[in-house]
Amino acid sequence: MTDRSRSIFGNKVGERDYRKAAASKAKFAGKFGDDAGVSYPTIIKKNPYIGQALGVSDILLPEDPAEKGDEEFDLEKGLIVGNIRMGFGHYRISMAMASCANALGYKPYWFDLNSFPQTACTKIISAQNDLYSKGSRISQKSRAFNKVVWEPMNYEGFRKLSYNASDQKNAEIMAAVYNQVPKEIPVIGTHVWPAQAAVHAGMKYVVNAIPDNWPMALHLAEGSVHTVQTHQAYQGYRILNGMQGNKVLKPMPAESLVYTGHYVDDELVRNIEADCAARIERKKKGKPMRFLLTIGGAGAQKEIFAAIIKDLLPAIHDGKAVLYINVGDYQNVWTELVSEIKGLAEISTGHFDDWPDTVKFCEDALEGDVNGVHAFWHQNIFEAVYATNLLMRSTDVLVTKPSELSFYPVPKLFIHRIGGHEKWGAIHSAEIGDGTLECEDIPHTLQMVRLFMEDDEFLADMCRNIITNKSIGIYDGAYKCVEIAINMKNS
Repeated sequence: MTDRSRSIFGNKVGERDYRKAAASKAKFAGKFGDDAGVSYPTIIKKNPYIGQALGVSDILLPEDPAEKGDEEFDLEKGLIVGNIRMGFGHYRISMAMASCANALGYKPYWFDLNSFPQTACTKIISAQNDLYSKGSRISQKSRAFNKVVWEPMNYEGFRKLSYNASDQKNAEIMAAVYNQVPKEIPVIGTHVWPAQAAVHAGMKYVVNAIPDNWPMALHLAEGSVHTVQTHQAYQGYRILNGMQGNKVLKPMPAESLVYTGHYVDDELVRNIEADCAARIERKKKGKPMRFLLTIGGAGAQKEIFAAIIKDLLPAIHDGKAVLYINVGDYQNVWTELVSEIKGLAEISTGHFDDWPDTVKFCEDALEGDVNGVHAFWHQNIFEAVYATNLLMRSTDVLVTKPSELSFYPVPKLFIHRIGGHEKWGAIHSAEIGDGTLECEDIPHTLQMVRLFMEDDEFLADMCRNIITNKSIGIYDGAYKCVEIAINMKNS
């Protein structure tokens, strides 16, 4: 097996950094075990939540050897979407890949490396996820921690080749979950760990779908084809910009890196013209402006969302605004908002853990009128994430931090980021005209809310830009990732 921690695209890793990477692997192996010699059996079952909508089946590692699957691997049309549950972002990108694979006539398999508690792979991912979540929460409460620790780590720490060297060593342990997966089935990893693990496991055709617009060595999985959503990211990754300080590095080979455009679900791309026309028409007729607030991360940035809700309450009472609020799988966040904001409960309709009700509301809202506040919470992660996708089509403005949602074809109001790398998502969105600048504090956020509501052209201009962007393929990234994976196999 190639030691991918010694050299990264021809750039030698220093001996000190290599020893640190080896020590990281040894630490995790000592704590969680080393599955290198383990061959986990796999079965396939229809995904009960998005299986029908997106044609998705799950790859599972049964705890009971007698458990049987629903189907066999489709060696001709099958495509694995490798992911992890770390926040909602990577799941959402995975849904985009599955949606486009299904639309193009392929069979998507969902492979969540963070869902097998019996494996060292999941134990390692969960431990790192817990640490990241803890840091994220602290960063929201402590400006000093955010400035001194969190922003620098997210912006520069993850950027270094030495960080990738450690991840590559840890991925050697994670690879075992692929051992009984047919090596000929293409894999699209929507987080670097599933891509790295697939390469270490000997999967033959691996695409590494990089999520961010800020080039970081964190996202490198040498041996795969890397895809990026923006031309800026392409240039930064091609020369491995800043990944060893000011040192000029050997560039990535051209065949290892492809610009694709944004990773977006088929049903959203397909309906861009109709959905944007409906937004413009609602604005012309003076109908209430619909704002979609996505509150994830266990309620991160809740104070910003609370300020927006309070500011909009008079307009909601006057029939000039509507709120969709999706708290994901964090019911406590909604409970806290209702407790904190006087009068919110009285004008709210709850769509709580009732998927048929949520689907019906989203379908009716496409052509019907909506009033008041509508709150959404779903215990299941698939429903929690996909609810935002369904709500996007009938909303006028998506209010979000500049994360993976930066790349979606809906007018966006960006609140302050959590990690430093996220700011480049807002910059890109503002430059192509489908989102605002990042609002770095509450007063500027509320200013932008009022601009959307009071200005006659602000929203319409974004809608026209989204239609133009579609015409030049900016939102075709997920289709292209699928095509790259399939072409690797067929070439």
